[in-house]
Amino acid sequence: MVLYEYKSNAFLETEPVGRLMRKYAVPCIISLLVAALYNIVDQIFIANADYLGAYGNAANTVVFPLTVVALSIAVMIGDGCCTFVSISLGANRKDDAHKSIGSAVLLCAAASLALTALYLLFQEPILTLFGGRVNDETFRQAREYFFWITLGIPFYMFGQAMNPIIRSDGSPRFAMISTLAGAVFNIIFDPILIFGFRWGMMGAAVATVLGQIITAILAVWYLCHMKAVRLEKSSFRFHGHLAKKYLPLGLCSFLSQISLVAAMAAINNMVRKYGALDAVFGQVEYAHIPMAVVGIVMKFFQIVISIAVGLAAGCIPVVGYNIGAGRGDRAKAIFTRLLALEAVVGAAALLIVELFPGQLIGIFGASNESAYYTAYGIRCFRVYLCMMPLATVNKGTFIYLQSLGKAFASTAISLVREVVFGVGFALLLPLRFGLDGVLYSMPVSDVLTFLVCVVVIRYTYRALSEKQAGEAVPPPDKIRQVGEK
Repeated sequence: MVLYEYKSNAFLETEPVGRLMRKYAVPCIISLLVAALYNIVDQIFIANADYLGAYGNAANTVVFPLTVVALSIAVMIGDGCCTFVSISLGANRKDDAHKSIGSAVLLCAAASLALTALYLLFQEPILTLFGGRVNDETFRQAREYFFWITLGIPFYMFGQAMNPIIRSDGSPRFAMISTLAGAVFNIIFDPILIFGFRWGMMGAAVATVLGQIITAILAVWYLCHMKAVRLEKSSFRFHGHLAKKYLPLGLCSFLSQISLVAAMAAINNMVRKYGALDAVFGQVEYAHIPMAVVGIVMKFFQIVISIAVGLAAGCIPVVGYNIGAGRGDRAKAIFTRLLALEAVVGAAALLIVELFPGQLIGIFGASNESAYYTAYGIRCFRVYLCMMPLATVNKGTFIYLQSLGKAFASTAISLVREVVFGVGFALLLPLRFGLDGVLYSMPVSDVLTFLVCVVVIRYTYRALSEKQAGEAVPPPDKIRQVGEK
């Protein structure tokens, strides 16, 4: 007797790739945009509060990379598990899928509590490391904001780690809604707590944490109502042999975020050091401006990169499933569309920063600050972000390799871009060009990384072309033969 069983998420192998990319990438983009807007919304309200202003912006810039540390750990667990679950479902290994999700939940909880304890114990040395001592007022506000943000880290990490796992279960829309719900709450309560209650940096942080709690609660609800995967009691044990498989798949996501932390630490300290040597910013009343402005520009860059990452990460379940099912032809078609879309996103962002830099810096309270604030903001936008089309294509390439299960290649290239180039040039170029050298570090890094990516893209196309289009393709009625008796 021949036995058959339906493959979970079989539509990922049959629906047109364009439709699948829209279905998965758009909610993922919105989710990541909303996550990026958490911090930038805080910064907008802080900048326009007359009792906070640029000092508050500088404090936000100091704390921001420390929230990215939490995000980097969360996405390593979440994106790695998402890729592994998608490949497992494509290969019909449901047992691996549910056990890896349960294990990821436990790992995320343990990591978040450990990081929270570390931040609370070493608050002042950590803030000093990230440039918080630029002046006393900036340090005071950074310390206040950091304390309250730290209390929300377990909720933040859990929500961010579960988001890609929810997508891998075939529910990208719910993943988007859960993140959006928390962000809307943050947007509503930021002005209430900052302007109404005048809670200052504490108000901005509390609004953010409350929004993160809502996202985490929705993620818990979904885990109890999953579709393609059914969680059991046995799921919620730490399965080390599975963690060894899915964590490397999330290493690229980890590096892309944690390297931003390293780059921001280098940039913040170079800005503080060489700003003190500048004729204008060496004056006490203007010393915080370069740090505040660079932080704003990097937040805008994060919005653009969130779209680029969302395009690629949204494809992970689709590509992973098709690779697991042996459909290299469909994986190749997705790669082609992805690269084209990444280039369009980068080009559109470039036009915005080159044509409207004054308007962008104006959103962040420029009217309340000195002319130096606006002038430096315009220069930062135009120079620092002048190679965004290459940056978005690079990012898409890194993540696509991750969806193929090529953890080493994805990690290696990401490491070169974010650490070797990103941190290296941020430290070296100011030696020759002073404060401007910090701005040149980004475009130089993106150009050199793109040259590496061109080679990788050609190799990936060739490897996908060699896969047989009919390999492991299921019968027309979407079922797979699993045995005979």
